[in-house]
Amino acid sequence: MGTLRDLQYALQEKIEELRQRDALIDELELELDQKDELIQKLQNELDKYRSVIRPATQQAQKQSASTLQGEPRTKRQAISAEPTAFDIQDLSHVTLPFYPKSPQSKDLIKEAILDNDFMKNLELSQIQEIVDCMYPVEYGKDSCIIKEGDVGSLVYVMEGLKKQFKKEQLFRLITQ
Repeated sequence: MGTLRDLQYALQEKIEELRQRDALIDELELELDQKDELIQKLQNELDKYRSVIRPATQQAQKQSASTLQGEPRTKRQAISAEPTAFDIQDLSHVTLPFYPKSPQSKDLIKEAILDNDFMKNLELSQIQEIVDCMYPVEYGKDSCIIKEGDVGSLVYVMEGLKKQFKKEQLFRLITQ
């Protein structure tokens, strides 16, 4: 058996070894958290692409099946956001409402618009007008706000606290 001094030295070595392992564990946990965030971000992007590609793929499959069965192909339909029933003179007198909101809410709404496939190509001034016109609406827990597949004329952006969804606000823009 070793002397007291040898045992103390061995103990110090083990303590230092444990500190190094703890530092390595902390480093690896941080790296794991970063990779989890990246996975979540990529999963969101993948979901966006799937939501666009899946309907287009299903429609293409239906068209190819109908073509193979001898049915005539239908023309594609397009969506236009240009007003057709209004005169530009009438629109120049319209004043849009303004609802004050925090800079965080403004950023959240702008980010949501830029993530939207139909709205991301708007001019910055148009996006700013939409952000200014949106207003908060509160809904109760478990309220059904939108069902997938519903036709609608409203834009919603959900704002909530991270990891705490006790209070949620929706900013709504009426597009009538």
